[in-house]
Amino acid sequence: MNKIFIITVIGLCISSCSQHKIDKKGFQVNEITENKDGKKVVGLQIDSLQLETRPRNVLLTYNKEHRLTPIYKVNYDKQTNRPYTGSNNFHTTWTDSYQKGNNWNHNYIPGFEAVYGYNFVNVSHYNNTNQSENKLFKKPVLIKTLYYPAFSKDTLNYKSVHRNFYMVSVYDEDTNKDGFINVKDLRRFYLFNIDSKLQKNLVPINYSVMNSEYDSANDFMYVFAKKDINKNGQMEAEEPIDIFWIDLKNPTHTGKQYSSEH
Repeated sequence: MNKIFIITVIGLCISSCSQHKIDKKGFQVNEITENKDGKKVVGLQIDSLQLETRPRNVLLTYNKEHRLTPIYKVNYDKQTNRPYTGSNNFHTTWTDSYQKGNNWNHNYIPGFEAVYGYNFVNVSHYNNTNQSENKLFKKPVLIKTLYYPAFSKDTLNYKSVHRNFYMVSVYDEDTNKDGFINVKDLRRFYLFNIDSKLQKNLVPINYSVMNSEYDSANDFMYVFAKKDINKNGQMEAEEPIDIFWIDLKNPTHTGKQYSSEH
């Protein structure tokens, strides 16, 4: 019987800054002032959000004409004032319990690689055929995980498995209205086609994505998400958890596996 492989959350590790306290990941998107009592007041949105950024390496996708480059926010060490960025880290699966006919090459999900990093704020897409470049997001966001077509030759249930789309787990809005986009906001989950065009929200925007599981028998991803019941724009312990499914053979085909309202 095929197993459901649990996708675990791997903590961030920034080796270049291990001996210094680093800033919390995220960035300011609203003007913040103090009133006469010394309390913070969140003001107008910053019109021209210009972050200092740097690209990392080029990610090879299975589709040879499409290449991706992760973009990271430049940070400065508080003691030395030296600049540093996050680096690419990859979620992997090392289990040897796959059935015969499955070879995922240690990828997170068959056919997908999954990359994350500290203050990962955008993705550059380049098409080798027409030599055009564009960003997945118009403005900087805080990316939790980017799933992209694996370069390796993966198999699932004796069949080659190739993906032709991207999925991005991301904080892209100051949902809790504290003046920052960071991990305290609601986490969204988006689908992009192979040409990097946004297709849909894979989970409704009034939810915050928590974690996911993979079902190899159906090639489904199950996404666990908390519903923002009180509409305060942040995930809280007492809020209900629903489970959504995504058909990875056709990711526009989605639904709800479990509803806490029943």
